Amino acid sequence: MSRIIALLILLIPGIFAAIGIKLMRDMVFGILQTPFPFLWLQFLAGLLLFLAGLGFVAGFILHRDRKRNKVQKRFQRQSGCGAKK
Repeated sequence: MSRIIALLILLIPGIFAAIGIKLMRDMVFGILQTPFPFLWLQFLAGLLLFLAGLGFVAGFILHRDRKRNKVQKRFQRQSGCGAKK
């Protein structure tokens, strides 16, 4: 059950990233979508959606790999001020 929940948690930001890529692609081809009055605004919205979705998925994977000690030394948490051991 927990794997299905994890999949759903990753699926939603993945969909946002896909929508962001579509909006940026439409701007390149000059296709203006309805909620946006300008192409450059559509591109910025697509870029923000893409970066937010990608950042969430990357952070989720990094967090999971840190818990399992499968990251390189430079990505491991530093012990000290406020870090959990």
